[in-house]
Amino acid sequence: MGTLYRTRARLRDIGALAAATLAVGASFGAITIAYGLPAWVPVVMSVLIFAGGSQFLAVGLLAAGNPVAAVLAGLLLNARHLPFGLAVADVLGTRWRDRLVGAHIMTDETVAFALAESTPQARRRIYWLVGATLFVVWNTGVVLGVLLGGATGDPNALGLDAAFPAGLIALILPSLRDRDTRLVAIAGAAVAVLLTPVLPAGLPVLCALLGLLVLFRRPPTRPTPSAVSTRTEHP
Repeated sequence: MGTLYRTRARLRDIGALAAATLAVGASFGAITIAYGLPAWVPVVMSVLIFAGGSQFLAVGLLAAGNPVAAVLAGLLLNARHLPFGLAVADVLGTRWRDRLVGAHIMTDETVAFALAESTPQARRRIYWLVGATLFVVWNTGVVLGVLLGGATGDPNALGLDAAFPAGLIALILPSLRDRDTRLVAIAGAAVAVLLTPVLPAGLPVLCALLGLLVLFRRPPTRPTPSAVSTRTEHP
């Protein structure tokens, strides 16, 4: 009964994540059309790159006429995949085909779901299930967004521009229970908002990484009274 409950809960979580991914993918497709880029750009980018937030940033920089910045920003944001790859190396297996495909569908959520499992077999199964699901759902959403954006002419009129931030907020809310994560998120958001009027599109998001600096300003941890008494009694 416990195993059945965990399976149902896991499928429910994957389904909720897939629904959010579909909405965000549709938003990306519609916003790309609103920027005036060709319809094939978001589709090809989503199939060949599959980088989520980096695609939003890249499209914004491309529309602003900064292709070099788009490439550099994408590389910077996806640098986190290097430690991710080390963490799930045993999950992907030893065959080059599996490693290449597995690396392509690697996302934050895919790695998180896989590492939450307790056995190698379960980690491998959930990694491929989540990765394949998100890849298909994301690209489906992008195509729908392109079609919808082209049909409406102005996707912002339908509020589709709000789908991306709304989806991201829904995904990060559980993480904000941690105090350090909450401080970094608030600081990063403040930096991005302050710099948005003065920097080209997309760059304020990169500058939001400066929010990580708040972690270096934390006061040192003070020893507890029990620890002080222990050191006094046992010099």
